[in-house]
Amino acid sequence: MRITTVRVISQTFFFVLFAVLIGRCTLITIDHRPLLRDHLSTFLEIDPLIALSTAVTTHTIYRGLVWSLAVLVGTLLIGRVFCGWVCPFGAMHHLTGWLFDWRKTKQRIDANRYRRIYQLKYYLLIGMAVAMIGTLQIGLLDPICTVHRSVTVSVLPALNHNPLAVRWFGDPRIHELGWVIGAILLTLIVMNPHVYRFFCRVLCPLGALLGLLSRFALWRIERDRHRCVDCGLCRAHCEGACDPDTQIRAAECLVCFNCLEDCPHQAVRFRFLPSRRHEVTGPDLSRRGVLTAAVAGAGTLSWMRLDGSSTRNFRATVIRPPGAVEELEFLKRCVKCGQCIRVCPTNVLQPDWMRSGLEGLWTPVMNYRIGYCEPNCTACGQVCPTGAIQRLTIDRKRGQGTYADAGPVRMGSAHFDVGRCLPWAKNMPCLVCEENCPVSPKAIYTERRLQVLRDGKKQVASATENTATLCEWPGGPGDSPQACRLEPGSLAPKTDQSFHISLRRPDGTFETHPIRSNTADTVSIDGRFALRPQAGTMALLMTELGLPKVDVGRCTGCGVCEYKCVVAGDQRAVYVMAVGETRSQGYPEEHRNRSLRL
Repeated sequence: MRITTVRVISQTFFFVLFAVLIGRCTLITIDHRPLLRDHLSTFLEIDPLIALSTAVTTHTIYRGLVWSLAVLVGTLLIGRVFCGWVCPFGAMHHLTGWLFDWRKTKQRIDANRYRRIYQLKYYLLIGMAVAMIGTLQIGLLDPICTVHRSVTVSVLPALNHNPLAVRWFGDPRIHELGWVIGAILLTLIVMNPHVYRFFCRVLCPLGALLGLLSRFALWRIERDRHRCVDCGLCRAHCEGACDPDTQIRAAECLVCFNCLEDCPHQAVRFRFLPSRRHEVTGPDLSRRGVLTAAVAGAGTLSWMRLDGSSTRNFRATVIRPPGAVEELEFLKRCVKCGQCIRVCPTNVLQPDWMRSGLEGLWTPVMNYRIGYCEPNCTACGQVCPTGAIQRLTIDRKRGQGTYADAGPVRMGSAHFDVGRCLPWAKNMPCLVCEENCPVSPKAIYTERRLQVLRDGKKQVASATENTATLCEWPGGPGDSPQACRLEPGSLAPKTDQSFHISLRRPDGTFETHPIRSNTADTVSIDGRFALRPQAGTMALLMTELGLPKVDVGRCTGCGVCEYKCVVAGDQRAVYVMAVGETRSQGYPEEHRNRSLRL
């Protein structure tokens, strides 16, 4: 079997494996398939760029990321084998470039020459590495993070909204600005017919890292100058544009082995420790370019934090998943891969778009108009590869059992917009938020209050011991009372609302009674008046409503109340803010602590 056929089989296997793992990244898998649960983030955990960058920013190497050492060892043995044999994003670009390759052999040879633009990925890596002193941005371009994010937020949701594919890809989901991430993915793919494996050659920071290490590889490609006739056929199908027909560029070679099979004179070989006289061992970088990239990286952190979105000027609408570490620590760990967004069963997690500033682009935030945080779910922490979201047990999240003294994990607290809330603003009964609050005892409770109805100020025309005939309150001195026009039966008790009449006594006190029924101008009460009202007495028609309030000591910020709120629109009558979160309560700095325990 040809070695290139073996490579294609390897690429296909790992791409299918990636598709299976991301397809199975669901709550059902975590709950019922424990053997598969620990492997859902395999491709992220074997990414050495993620391992090294998080180690730099957090001074910690996470257990799962130790597997990335296998990729580093493989690179030191035979070069960028991960790029050419394993990477699912590379396989995607390889496939599209091959499908839409219309060039003839001579044109393909010329197109595969090394270009200076291929240096860009090294400058990007340098800039991101320098920026790691305070922020982690490699997830924006890391191939594994990019493909995870793109498939999660754009590709699968697009398939889910196809009626013919819903049964295969789960329930339809929506993601904020998912089309933007999809457009970026499409742009990268569309570039492949013009520049073969455009992303791999020009932008990929992981490829740049492995390229720097591949100069030390023990087995490398070597060209036998005595057999070579300079036909250039070895470059026709070169995946990395490494110029195998001249001074081979070891940092660009993807170990695709196409040159070995394309050479009709067997002038290209794969050897152990070949001579370096006929290869360019490292990337062709200029000192000025390296300095510029380093300066740009150093300025990136300050530039991204100019608006203070992660500190004093934080937006209270930026609510992180349960188990997320404090915001500045979170931004040092999150690689924007979208695994937590994919596994979330309620679709509440969304990729952020500038709410947490440029530094938090594509990081996960809660949108409680789309979903809510299921109290018995900790899936997001189970799949996070870098510890940005800590693994929690259900008891820890809910503050039960041995964690009863510590209390539940709070993501924020609920608040009411009394100008939009039906009981507060419109005298309409509504208990939806209280009924759906999952906390026990409930964090949302109702306080019973009497509210005067609109045009509820009346005047007694006549009265008996348990009825009062009313007329309208005079508009001014000398005005004669107008006949009262009530809708018959409108003041009768209802399941969730009752009405009362309050009469002002001569001494200034009020006597209040529940209304049993009414006609167009007369109300009947339960019981009897203690003092029969006289004609001209002021009467107030009132409704008794349960006004919802929040017990911030019990609220966990799960967002069920906001999600279920019957007031439609982009601003619900009840909404959750990050104020009151527990993840930052241990920080004494005022600009970092968003809890209620300063």
